[in-house]
Amino acid sequence: MVERLTVIFFIILCFLLGFYLILSPWDALFGPWGENYLLVFLADRTGAPMLQRTVASTWFRGAVTALGVLNLVIAFWEIVHFNQSVKMLQSNGGQDGE
Repeated sequence: MVERLTVIFFIILCFLLGFYLILSPWDALFGPWGENYLLVFLADRTGAPMLQRTVASTWFRGAVTALGVLNLVIAFWEIVHFNQSVKMLQSNGGQDGE
């Protein structure tokens, strides 16, 4: 039962992280992507304003979105191979305790 819950929670985590990474660079709901407090602080402290411009660029946003899509693909793969993942965790669980 623990193995099933582990796989289910992993699937939920991949879905949530995937949706967040897809939406957050493009949506203003979480604040301006290139002007968040941590990014501005790091750019000022390091003296590298190029860091802030790089993170605010559409190329970087696209890369973050691609990571979100990858997370969704992993979640769908885990759904399709749910029983296989559970069996793998069950067989591995007995070997770790020895």
